[in-house]
Order: sequence, then C-alpha cells, then structure tokens
Amino acid sequence: MLVIGAGVTGVGAALDAASRGLRVALVEANDLAFGTSRWSNKLLHSGLSFVTSGHLPMVLESARERRILMTAVAPHLASPLRHVYPLYGPQRRAMRVRLGTGLGRALGKVSGTPAELLPPPARIDALETIRLFPEVRRDGLRGAQSSVDGQLVDDARLVVALARTAAAFGASVCTYTRAENITDYGARLVDTLTGESFDVYARTVVNAAGRWAEGIDSTARFDIGGGTHLVVDAARLGHPTAGLSVPLGDSLSDLVSILPAQLGRAYIGFTRGDFPSVGSVESQQSSSDVDTLLSVVNTALRVPLTSTDILGTFPGGSDLADPARRHRIRISGAMVSVVGGTLTTYRSRAQDTVDAAVAVGELSAGPCITDTTALIGASGFIAGGSLPASAVARYGSETAAVFEHARVTDPFGLIAPGIDVTRAEIEFAVRHEGALHVDDVLDRRTRIGLVAADADAARHAVTDIVTETLAAL
Repeated sequence: MLVIGAGVTGVGAALDAASRGLRVALVEANDLAFGTSRWSNKLLHSGLSFVTSGHLPMVLESARERRILMTAVAPHLASPLRHVYPLYGPQRRAMRVRLGTGLGRALGKVSGTPAELLPPPARIDALETIRLFPEVRRDGLRGAQSSVDGQLVDDARLVVALARTAAAFGASVCTYTRAENITDYGARLVDTLTGESFDVYARTVVNAAGRWAEGIDSTARFDIGGGTHLVVDAARLGHPTAGLSVPLGDSLSDLVSILPAQLGRAYIGFTRGDFPSVGSVESQQSSSDVDTLLSVVNTALRVPLTSTDILGTFPGGSDLADPARRHRIRISGAMVSVVGGTLTTYRSRAQDTVDAAVAVGELSAGPCITDTTALIGASGFIAGGSLPASAVARYGSETAAVFEHARVTDPFGLIAPGIDVTRAEIEFAVRHEGALHVDDVLDRRTRIGLVAADADAARHAVTDIVTETLAAL
C-alpha cells in the first residue's frame, strides 16, 4: 500500500495498515504535519457545537475516539481540560448551556468514558470560576457552567508519534519525497533534497493529501476554512487552568474559546471550524476574524485584549463541505481518497480508509488493532518525576531517553530564555523524529515558531544543533 500525505489521516492510515501486516510506504512532499493537521485547536472533544447543531452521531463517534486516545493510544499526549462557560444575564442561556453539556456527557457515558477521566458537567460559583480563569469579567458574573474535555499538548506531536509508531511496525516513512505520475497502482517518487527518483508499484494507493487531495483525484474535494487563531501570553490572562468559551451572538454551536497551551501561551479561536479564512492558509490572517475573536472574548474578560496582546496567529484548518465534519471516502479504480473529518476522529477515519483500500486492492490483512495500540511514548507512562514537566508532556515514557542519549552540550539547558524547550529535544527531533530542517524543529517538532519573536530568539541555537546532529548521522 502506498499512502500519500503525512498529515494525521495519512500517518494514521499507515499505522493501521502496517499493524495489520501490510507492506506500507508513506510519502510526504514536505514534513510531517506540514498542512492542516498542525492547525487544530488541540481539543479532543465530544463537541458541544455538534450537540447543539443536532449532529449526534458525530458526537458519539468523537466521544468514543476521545476515550480511546486518552486511555489506550496516547495518554501521554492528552490530558483533561476543564472549560467554563461564564454566565451573565438571562437564565435561559444557562439552561441551554446546561442542556448541551449534559447531552454531551450522556453520549460520553454511552461511549464508555470513565467519570474519573472526564468528570461530569457541573454548575460552579463565581469564586470557582475566577480561580480557574482569573481574568474573567467579574461584574454581573453569576458563576459558570463547566464541562471537561480532552486536550492534546500538541497536534503535530501526535502526528510525529503516529509516524514513528507506524515505522516501528515496518512502514517506510519518507518525508521530502514528492509523488508524481500517480496512478491507481503506484507513482514516481522524487527525493526533493537530491532530485533522485524511482518508480514504486502498489496494489492500492491511499490519497490522504488533505487540501492537496484534489490535485491527485479531482473527485476528492476539500474546501479549506477555519478562520484564524490568536496566540497570546497566558500571563496576560492570569495563567488560567481552564478554557473559557463564549457564544458568538446568541448561538451555542458557534463558540469562541480561550485555551491554555504549552510554552506559556494561550490560543484563541473558533471552536467550530466553519468560518472562512482569508488568503493563504499558511501565513495570512483575516483582520475581520481577529476583530471578531477579540470582540467576542472581551465580553467575558475583566481587562479587554487588544491587538498589541497578540503574539502570533495561525490558521484554523477544516473541511467545509460537511458541517458535521464527517470524513468522506472516494474510490477510483484501486485508489482510495479520503478527505474531511476532525482531529479527534482520525483513528476511525484511518480504519475506514484502510478497510476500503484492503477491499479494492484485494489484500490479505489482519483485523484493525489501532484502538488498543499504544503510540511510542505511551507505554509505561507515569506523570511526575524529576524530569522537566514540559518535556514529559511532549514525550511521555520516552522523556528519560531524550536526555540520557543526548550528545549535545548542556542537554537540560533551555534553547532560549523563557522558552521551556531543552537543547536535548532539538537533537532528538533530528536524530529520532525525522526533522531535516530548522523549520521542521521550530514549526512542527516544537511550536516555538508560532511566535515570531520566540523563533528569532531560538533560531541560532536550533540551527547549530540541527547542523551538528545531521553532520554526525
């Protein structure tokens, strides 16, 4: 099986196929998680927005996949995150929020999510709301409705862990390898670093190229949207320990959320991804999106945020063809194209894709086992200990090896003042995680690059370590 595209769907499909005993090659023209997969809001959610929009099957699937990720597949990369929905004004809004979170919780219970992992929704008083989110607006605050979802430390790190686990099962994972002359039964692969090329043949081809999928199969339509996310200093918000969600107008399916994140940051964005973005998905921000985000969240903040508080931006990535965010599979000859879906449901999407590919390719494969297959870093993971907590959140049970096998000088030293990424992690990204360029490290193995000033501060040291490590390989 040849899989094209190393976003979360492609690496998920490669892992699924390899773990069934198939010979798999995964190729990516750029780096792991280069496209949409690194632009999520990092939530593993059952979806209050889907509940209130009536998409209950999607909620049930999301809740089931969230449980699998948080308990069996990647407990080292995911943790519970409490959300607060501050309550001001009419009681009817509180009732609507309570109904939505309660229904989401009921479907979560049906999915088998243990209460000790994700506690049930609760009404909390104003003092508890302020404790969880210190900069919440206090005048008129009647408390909050709260719920608990899952949150990834980083979506790109999930992609890297999936790719490495697929490789451990025997998959060939090739980045900076462009697929050309693609047919149902193979492609010409071009090494973009050397220009060398050769032909590969496969019984079936999986097109998981995301927003580039239509260039491979014209029926695989992928409409990009998702709006803009803002990056702000968590200290500006009082270092919140919970997310804060505010409805857009009178809607409960369209929410703007502030989410605490790694590296001392917080992300602000639309919880649902059906807001059109403007310009390039890679680098542009929509000024109207920024104005909307700030105006909505400022209704619930004690001191309003302004444009000067924005440290960085990143696009939101989603498929707008289906408001329920369900994936779609297209079969053309022996090619299987997959588009759409959410980050949370990547595993079931990959399973459906491989099932289709096995059928059209008439392959002999074992059953899907990815619902019980722990990713690298998950087995034996226990939180705590003497290692840097920020590194443990990113590497799980591999954290000790990151430092024990480091050859770089001062492995525990920070890559730059105030940025809790160590020098050993930069070396590990190159030696064990496939990073080949400085930007691979800044933008995907770490998320330092989300803030331009942080990237500037770290770039010289990262460049030195990447260069030295590549020379030693």
